[in-house]
Amino acid sequence: MNGTTPLVSVCIANYNGMEVIDECLRSVLEQEGGIPVEILIHDDASSDGSAVHIRDCYPNAKLIESAENVGFCIANNRMAADARGKYILLLNNDAALHPGALQTLLSEAVRLDRPAILGVPQYDAASGELLDMGSLLDPFLNPVPNLDPNCREVGMVMGACLWIPQTLWRELGGFPEWLGSIGEDMYLCCRARLLGYPVIALPTGGYKHRVGYSFGGGKVHQNRLVTSRKRRALSERNKSYVMVLSYPAPYFAFILPVHITALLLEGLVLASIKRDPAVWNEIYLHCLKALWQQRDSLRHLRREIQRTRRSTSSEFFAVFKWFPHKLRMLWKYGFPAIR
Repeated sequence: MNGTTPLVSVCIANYNGMEVIDECLRSVLEQEGGIPVEILIHDDASSDGSAVHIRDCYPNAKLIESAENVGFCIANNRMAADARGKYILLLNNDAALHPGALQTLLSEAVRLDRPAILGVPQYDAASGELLDMGSLLDPFLNPVPNLDPNCREVGMVMGACLWIPQTLWRELGGFPEWLGSIGEDMYLCCRARLLGYPVIALPTGGYKHRVGYSFGGGKVHQNRLVTSRKRRALSERNKSYVMVLSYPAPYFAFILPVHITALLLEGLVLASIKRDPAVWNEIYLHCLKALWQQRDSLRHLRREIQRTRRSTSSEFFAVFKWFPHKLRMLWKYGFPAIR
């Protein structure tokens, strides 16, 4: 701040975040270590006055005001294009860094001395419970929360707090804008790993996160998994996109038909149990239609990603757990509440 050349660019996508943005920004401004930081905030056409509040109360932050709601991917691409730091930290407006988080991330980046995506432990803002130290992945790209501090290389770290060198962001090309929101962190991490760059979860530092603030659900409440149709639709669609783009052949040719069949069965079963055809139409049918509608874009990008791949299939799948995570969650919590 204050004209100093920043080392870290903290990029915060904001949409109607009046309730959470102060805590988020204070957590950045109060970081330990005296690290030169710039704060970029993309306001996604908020209607709650949060853009005016940010402009008035945080004059040293760079505020990018969008005339229309463009979604998380475009918002972060715009901020990253303007970022001046050697490192970028993507931070949700409903997340707040622990005091030493930036120093922890920077120290690890310096120690590694090579491009890598980094994350710190995620804690539930309400309960303080540790949610994950990054995630492993199952065959259908469902994140499997990692709670082992000795497991450092993971399949992905959450985009709510994701550290990436500026050079690596540019090499990866940022987020495909048609991803919209949810799953963009998985895409970035999978693409980095295909190019041979590690995704590392650190056991210290940390941030707290109001999971589900933006889209509703996505967490366990009163011993039951709660989600929303919008969140589930975006999640199933974007996980499917990432599978198409990232799975090396010949595994791709095997897993995609299994994945589509599993989605069909899951959708029909859930819609029947809930007696709600909207579950099928808005989540599962929507996902299958989107795969077909985006087939040309997916084919073109898959060709590019697989052509430039440097990691072997065994290296890519090294961070996978092969038991489907949805079955584990079904056994533990029963069928999810979909609102």
